[in-house]
Amino acid sequence: MFETKAKEVQNQSQFDDYNSQGGVTLGPYTSHIWKTDPRHLGFLLARYKFVAKMLEGKKWALEMGCGDAFGTPVVLQTVNKVTGVDWEPLLMEDNAIRLADYNCDFQCLDITKNVPEGEFDCAFSLDVIEHIPTEREHLYMENICKNLSQDAIFIVGCPNITANEYASEASKIGHINLKHHHELRALMKQHFDNVLLFSMNDEVVHTGYYPMAHYLFAVGIGKKAHG
Repeated sequence: MFETKAKEVQNQSQFDDYNSQGGVTLGPYTSHIWKTDPRHLGFLLARYKFVAKMLEGKKWALEMGCGDAFGTPVVLQTVNKVTGVDWEPLLMEDNAIRLADYNCDFQCLDITKNVPEGEFDCAFSLDVIEHIPTEREHLYMENICKNLSQDAIFIVGCPNITANEYASEASKIGHINLKHHHELRALMKQHFDNVLLFSMNDEVVHTGYYPMAHYLFAVGIGKKAHG
């Protein structure tokens, strides 16, 4: 018979939760990362933590390119609801089951062809735009912005083109639309009145020298009237 009482009383609730609810199941993408490069999950969590901090108090967030929704619960700590969008139906079905107890839902669509359903006061899209062909990125931006409120915040995160020489071969194949910091800012300025740019190295987000950043964040605030 297994022992049911923790030696340290402050840990008892954690064992009780584990025994009654089971462990957490990762999705297909993050399961693969855990098996092959687990420290990379630390980078991903730090990105979602930044998003959660920036969007604190918002009511309904659109997550464009949610993947297997690894970071969605992090954002839900500060945002009331999240709608995750991706074009992979296998992910959407799995997400709906794994995250059934969270205040989130999922839509399967191609953002360059369709507009997500909802009335969002914020949005975020991490590690997506670099996979969108340059000639279609305007559709990505326009379709995300269509259902954003005028005072919305939109956060885009992507690898820095200056760090591409250090990327894996697989990443280089998939990253067809990498940007310099000034290009990312210019794209966001087409749709938002104010744009703030941040650098990121490993888990640290900062305002340091953009060309030396591994990753970039652009925060758009206040949708332009035509956005």
